[in-house]
Amino acid sequence: MSGAEQPSAVVRRRVVVHGSVHGVGFRVSCARRAEALGLGGWVRNCSDGTVEAVFEGGEEAVTAIVEWCRRGPPAAEVTDVEVFEEVPQWQQGFSVT
Repeated sequence: MSGAEQPSAVVRRRVVVHGSVHGVGFRVSCARRAEALGLGGWVRNCSDGTVEAVFEGGEEAVTAIVEWCRRGPPAAEVTDVEVFEEVPQWQQGFSVT
């Protein structure tokens, strides 16, 4: 198999999204996009007003969802996104917690 035919490596990114991101459908919209991209992981509201999420899958798909998090759904006002690289845990499925 040539390098062009090999699937992309699995990567894992944890993001913390700051701004007006609670009560605007961020988690549900995020989960739908992640599922459409075939990613594993989860998304949750945090008590400090941020949204935290973990995305695991192909690098291109993970990059796409992280970029989406910089905008969020239409009602969100994202002011900052922290991105942390983590070791893949081969997580399957995506959940809203």
